[in-house]
Amino acid sequence: MEREPSVSDEDDDLETLVPQNHTKPPSPSSRSRAPFGISGLRPALPSSAASVGRLLWSRRYLLICVSLPVLFIVLFFSLGGASSLPASIRLPSASSAADPAASRMREAELHALYLLRSQRSGLLSLFNRTAAAAAAPTNTSTSTPVSLSDLQAALLSQIKINREIQEALLSTHHSGVRNATEDGALDLDLPGPGCRRKDLPYNRRTIEWNPKKNRYLFAICLSGQMSNHLICLEKHMFFAALLGRTLVVPSQKVDYQYDKVLDIKNINDCIGKKVVITYEEFAETRKKVSIDQFICYIASPPCYLDEDHIKKLKDRLGISMGKIEAAWPEDAKLKEPKKRYVADITPKFTTDAEVLAIGEMFSADAEEEWLMQPGGPLAHKCKTLIQPSRLIMLTAQRFVQTFLGGNYIALHFRRHGFLKFCNVKKESCFFPIPQAAECILRIVEKANAPLIYLSTDAAESETNLLRSLVVFNDRQVPLVKRPEHHSSEKWDALLYRDHMGGDNQVEAMLDKTICALSNVFIGTSGSTFTEDIFRLRRGWGSMSYCDEYLCQGELPNYIAEQD
Repeated sequence: MEREPSVSDEDDDLETLVPQNHTKPPSPSSRSRAPFGISGLRPALPSSAASVGRLLWSRRYLLICVSLPVLFIVLFFSLGGASSLPASIRLPSASSAADPAASRMREAELHALYLLRSQRSGLLSLFNRTAAAAAAPTNTSTSTPVSLSDLQAALLSQIKINREIQEALLSTHHSGVRNATEDGALDLDLPGPGCRRKDLPYNRRTIEWNPKKNRYLFAICLSGQMSNHLICLEKHMFFAALLGRTLVVPSQKVDYQYDKVLDIKNINDCIGKKVVITYEEFAETRKKVSIDQFICYIASPPCYLDEDHIKKLKDRLGISMGKIEAAWPEDAKLKEPKKRYVADITPKFTTDAEVLAIGEMFSADAEEEWLMQPGGPLAHKCKTLIQPSRLIMLTAQRFVQTFLGGNYIALHFRRHGFLKFCNVKKESCFFPIPQAAECILRIVEKANAPLIYLSTDAAESETNLLRSLVVFNDRQVPLVKRPEHHSSEKWDALLYRDHMGGDNQVEAMLDKTICALSNVFIGTSGSTFTEDIFRLRRGWGSMSYCDEYLCQGELPNYIAEQD
């Protein structure tokens, strides 16, 4: 059945709402249609009731017209007024001129909207470039691949726009003049380094170590504890490479037992040739052990040798030695060692003597930047040359797996003897426990690590106080120390199997290794123990952007007077 052309789809739909028992409505030509099609909803009425019906419908219409605006106003204010409307339909406030804050907020919103559109445009452009590069055949000359540097620059630009948007939206909430520190406070989501690991440099400045036959450098290290001796040994290795000599490691009769804590075989394997030998190996090849020439790097006292150590060399090892002379006698008058370079060193120490000794090297300031680079100054195929023995490395890994897991901070908290040592310095490095705890908590917050490995010589009273103060988010951060050996725990079984457990030097190197394996390391300024950990971390590539000395950049908030 065809519909009349003048009847719309809307009228047709409305007719379906009319009761089935109604009389036939008048034709469209015999009636006028009310606005909004309301008349289409009325059933046909008898002529006697028509006037009454029209009156009732007109009153209903009037009631609807009055009620809708009232309802709209009630809803408008109940939902927050003008602030609840979209920006595109919001009317300007009549009182905006009288309310500067509202005006500033309006300007900030418009500026943020502009920046959002700019960001959208930039992101679309970046997407189109990468999509086009991916879709283009690789062998076409017209395709211009997007380089990683271009991609990083584009992303950084968009992140900076995002920062500007945040600044615009927050600008109305700042009062007074903002300083540079506050301006930088919003940089939290810019691509900063966080606590991620530092990348190793692509190129190291290195020299080859090619020893000449039967030419040796006899290492002598006297200053301080094991960490000082390891620094001395590393510098001896550098000099041996410069002079083309094989390095002889000191004997345990006059020094530490280096092969117990160091992997000497690793040094030779990494270099690819025999460049380091123990004193015992050296002595086996010679009928009489002698130091043919003594050229001292340190002028005063010459080679840093005292009568007691010279006596030990002669009596315990049966070593004969020639005249002791200084390379730079004028340095004896200096308070601090003079900085030296390869061009200074090589002419002074080049000699045809079979066995050469240059004395103590711990405080020698020779090519320090070269020595401090990750992996050291020598060409080799490993991460680092001087590293813990295999047994110590495995024990450290087992301890980490047992107690610490893959995410922990390591803290070297040196205290013994450091109160006086630090206070005689221009800037003291001995911090009160509460201040130290605050510094540690800042790192905990950045690193998001659940616990801290504590390597310390501090008294129990100090560590107990430190534990009580290291509280983050209402939770005490555990400070984990190595427990005493117990037969039921197997993490240190390898050391005790080889009768190395309980050895002070082994345990010190074990502590260093555990600290060097951490995600983040906090050291003690002025401690060579800390410096050796940093050396390992540089070589292994485990340095993070959060690594630092305890309370770095600060002074103690209280310093005692000198006695």
